[in-house]
Amino acid sequence: MKSKLMVGLCGLAAFLLASSAVPATAQDRQVVVSHSGGSYEKAMREFWFDPFEKATGIKVVSVATSDQEEGRAKVQAMVKSGNVTWDIFTEADAGGEAPDHLTTRADDLSDFCMQFKDRPDLMPGSCKAASVLFLSGATVIAYNKEHFPKGGPTTWKEFWDTTDFPGARGFQANASAYGQLTMALLAEGLPKDKLYPMDVDRAFKKLDELRPHVTQWYASGDQMVQGFRNGQFDAGVLYMTRVTALKNEGQPIGWSFNGALLFSDRFAVVKGAPHKAEALELLKFYLDSPEVQAKLCEALSAVPPSKDALKYMSAEARALMPTPDQLSEMVIPDPKWVVPNQQMLIDRWNTWIQK
Repeated sequence: MKSKLMVGLCGLAAFLLASSAVPATAQDRQVVVSHSGGSYEKAMREFWFDPFEKATGIKVVSVATSDQEEGRAKVQAMVKSGNVTWDIFTEADAGGEAPDHLTTRADDLSDFCMQFKDRPDLMPGSCKAASVLFLSGATVIAYNKEHFPKGGPTTWKEFWDTTDFPGARGFQANASAYGQLTMALLAEGLPKDKLYPMDVDRAFKKLDELRPHVTQWYASGDQMVQGFRNGQFDAGVLYMTRVTALKNEGQPIGWSFNGALLFSDRFAVVKGAPHKAEALELLKFYLDSPEVQAKLCEALSAVPPSKDALKYMSAEARALMPTPDQLSEMVIPDPKWVVPNQQMLIDRWNTWIQK
């Protein structure tokens, strides 16, 4: 009996030893992605992460942050401490242009991007050294059609006009601030080609006028959606992706692309990412899959990086995208001015918002 027990134990030990020597299978692999949550997370999970997991066996772990600035600050702290637990995060992209410079928090994707340099279907800058294009969208004026039955504000001048367009306002509280300041200068009547270099003092003075009418300051897409649902404001600054989500719920929402800010969301790989190989597989899967892009961007009412994805999107989805005429009315923040002045804007904004 004792000998049989010893044989059994030896066999078990040999099995465990052999198992530990076997390389990790795809089922043991994972990639951790940080994002802003809400409708973004829902769409990414259904149309990107789940199909990727099914195709590769690599698990995608989602980590939601209250806003992108918080996510980037956490990544910066991870890299500085050497304790990196995330693999992919949302990188800044002022004005829809991919930054060629590498931040201290992002890994260099130059070699990875070489495989996409001759892809005619991808928009310029879809894969750059610092990040990969996820989608392009807009920050728009949105309003409650029940509160404004004859039509709500459709320009920034009208958004600031609480006499002809009375009602509570919702506004972004993001510390990056260049968007809010750009809106203020447009409300002042500045033409698009005169916004930069930015007259920061003039912009804050204009924000002082709006401030008494703002009943909700929000720092994330989820907060702006909840605020609209709950009637915390009658007109607000919303991401078009969140406008679409509210429209699909049956909410009485109207919007305007006039003076809307064009932006792009991009994903970067954290410097020192523990699962870099898996992170690159996930990004490659996205850029190589126009149908995945189409489903995801249709759900978020955004423009995909591949032109081939458009043919997989419904006519209804394409109708929610800005037309060429509307694109001409939109504003692209100037990254050549915004990026080097970003810290100054953050400091000024934090001082102003805390008054």
